[in-house]
Amino acid sequence: MGNTSSMLTQYDIEEVQEHCSNIFSQQEIGSLYQRFCQLDRNAKGFISADEFLSVPEFAMNPLSQRLLKMVDGLNFKDFVAFLSAFSAKASTQKKIEFIFKVYDTDYNGKVSFDDILEVLRDLSGPFMSDEQRERVLTQVLKESGYSRDSYLVLDDFVKVLGTSDLKMEVEIPVD
Repeated sequence: MGNTSSMLTQYDIEEVQEHCSNIFSQQEIGSLYQRFCQLDRNAKGFISADEFLSVPEFAMNPLSQRLLKMVDGLNFKDFVAFLSAFSAKASTQKKIEFIFKVYDTDYNGKVSFDDILEVLRDLSGPFMSDEQRERVLTQVLKESGYSRDSYLVLDDFVKVLGTSDLKMEVEIPVD
C-alpha cells in the first residue's frame, strides 16, 4: 500500500476496511484508492496539503486551512479513516469526535473559548465583527451552562451534539 502505483490486494482492502470500522464497502475502498492515486501526483504514498487543495470542494471550504493540518501527509489507510467521518454510515460518536478535532486546534484534548472563536471566525469571515462573534459565542456558551473560561472536552461535545442528527455526508462514486 505504500507504493501508490501498485494495486490493492484483497488483504489490503480488508485491512483498510477494518481500520475504518467497515464503514466502506470493498468497492468503495477501490474507488477511494483510485482517487487517492490521482491526488498523490508524485506517487509518494501519501497526500500533501497542496495535493488536497487541488480538490475544489476542499479548497473552497471555509475550514480548509484547519482541515489541512489534519490531512497533511496522510497515507491511504489514514485517508480512508479521515473520510469515514463523512459517511452516512458513520456513527454520531465518530462524527462528533471528528468535529472535536476540528475545534481542538492545539490537540490538547480541550477546546477553549479562543479555539471556538477561531472556528467561528473561519466560518463567518468578514460578515461578522470580532465583537459580534465574541458576543454570540459568550451567549451560546452561557445558555449551554459554560463560561468564557470553560474548557470543553470531548464528553461536552457529545453532551451537546449527541442528540442531534449530524449530516456530514460525502458521496463516494463507485465505478
